[in-house]
Amino acid sequence: MSSEKSFAAGSPAPGPVPKDQVRLYSMRFCPFAQRTRLVLHAKGIKFETINIHLKQKPDWFLEKNPDGLVPTIETPAGEVVNESVITSEFLDEVYPEKKLLPATPFGKAQQKMMLEHFSKITPHLFKISSARRKGDDVSGLEAELKEKFTSLNEYLVKRKTKFFGGDTITFIDYMMWPFFERLGMFEVQHCLDHTPELKKWTERMLEDPTVKNTMFDMDTYKAFYKSVAEGKPNYDFGL
Repeated sequence: MSSEKSFAAGSPAPGPVPKDQVRLYSMRFCPFAQRTRLVLHAKGIKFETINIHLKQKPDWFLEKNPDGLVPTIETPAGEVVNESVITSEFLDEVYPEKKLLPATPFGKAQQKMMLEHFSKITPHLFKISSARRKGDDVSGLEAELKEKFTSLNEYLVKRKTKFFGGDTITFIDYMMWPFFERLGMFEVQHCLDHTPELKKWTERMLEDPTVKNTMFDMDTYKAFYKSVAEGKPNYDFGL
């Protein structure tokens, strides 16, 4: 019963998860939920989507996940898993076809270390966006972001690979991608100008069919985040 329109407080609870699928509780424009959608599409897993109104969460959703976070995965067995990286790892384990994480413990550790490093970069995007809306000087924050992008660029240079896990897209690339997809929305695309290998990585990612299946155009992102900034998030924008 996939539904694009968001379920808000007072909406009827969906029925059981179909036996041959998983259910994704999501929000269309959430970069964290997009991580899980990327994994689902990349692995060819059958799934249905229930979008949640994050300002007016249904009681039945809070019963499944008291934190009220998306993404959340539910299996036909009633197993509920949340958090973007945890749901993505869970799916990669449960559906072993087309593994996205490396087979070796060290390979997995490398990707998790890279993801830990990247998790310190994402807050800068939101800080810059918030400061710019207030009319504050963002040059210092942008300089810090450029430094962090430089370290990612150097990683690719040293590895001499097209992607962060090798010459094909793997788990780490999909975990990082949703935030790079939104650089135009955060108005920080110019911070890539001094990082040629990282810029090439973004261009290669844009060619990936899975990425194409999960992304929105920049005008849509900007319109949605404008509604968020105004305190009236339009989760159903464009529907």
